[in-house]
Amino acid sequence: MKATVFSTRKDERLYLEQAFTNAGIDLAFEEVHLNVKTAELAKGSAAVLAFVNDSLDSACLERLVALDVKVVALRCAGFNNVDLEVAHQLGIAIVRVPAYSPYAVAEHALTLMLSLNRHLHKAYNRVREGNFLLDGLVGRDVHGKTVGVIGTGQIGTVFCRLLSGFGCRVLAYDPVPSSECLDIGVEYVDLSVLISESDFISLHCPLSPQTHHIIDHSALANIKGGAMLINTSRGGLVDTSAVIGALKDGRLGGLAIDVYEEEADLFFEDFSDQIITDDQLMRLTTFPNVIITGHQAFLTQEALHNIASISASNIQAVFGGNECPNSL
Repeated sequence: MKATVFSTRKDERLYLEQAFTNAGIDLAFEEVHLNVKTAELAKGSAAVLAFVNDSLDSACLERLVALDVKVVALRCAGFNNVDLEVAHQLGIAIVRVPAYSPYAVAEHALTLMLSLNRHLHKAYNRVREGNFLLDGLVGRDVHGKTVGVIGTGQIGTVFCRLLSGFGCRVLAYDPVPSSECLDIGVEYVDLSVLISESDFISLHCPLSPQTHHIIDHSALANIKGGAMLINTSRGGLVDTSAVIGALKDGRLGGLAIDVYEEEADLFFEDFSDQIITDDQLMRLTTFPNVIITGHQAFLTQEALHNIASISASNIQAVFGGNECPNSL
């Protein structure tokens, strides 16, 4: 059996080769994103492996089915880039990796929160230039502060558990409360309460029509003055223009993001010698209280190993006629 990997990155190739060799599946690697125009590269493959910025809309799925592709294996937890209704109609299986390492993403979110609060990005650059002044580097104790967590699935729950060691008051918003979070003292409140009372807000919910732009002009109008926003989930949760406005007028005390709504044609690529034409992203880079990383929250050795092995197992389960617990 052959499978084609789209949006291939150097950091994951060795892990994929090891896992799929053990599974007896041959891989073809393509660096381009999967969409209706590039789907032809999957010719001869029974499965494709897709990533977060691949576009599996109806046209792409129809083309894959015409090429006799039976399975789309997502190398991620999110599936907002897949037209699931059309996939079901076409009979093409969609599988994912729902829990490759919740620790990886939760720890990165905490790292961003602490770095933003203590201005580590500014301090690092200053020291490299021989500047040891402390002006403008005053942070706040995290101990005793209120942290709002939007979404308490596996990643959000781990994030709450990490915060419990800091002596924070942790507020959470999720339609389905986590018993583990309740056990460690997390308070579930309405979204408006969380936004108005939190010193730090971290997003850990999936992107859906209900959560699209959950942080918008209205939410930011009620945010606690000086609060900092962290997003390691999906870029579409945040209305970028609204955030820029809140940063400009000082309502938002800082922003740290690992994801961006229009990242599809930017992230995982090198544009260091080119002009980036995304005005909103470039505007964000001008703020001294903004940290941006390029969708690397998941990037640990453990996560890469799990993504590869679970993806291989998912495909084996489908073609073996076994029930796949990670099917959508």
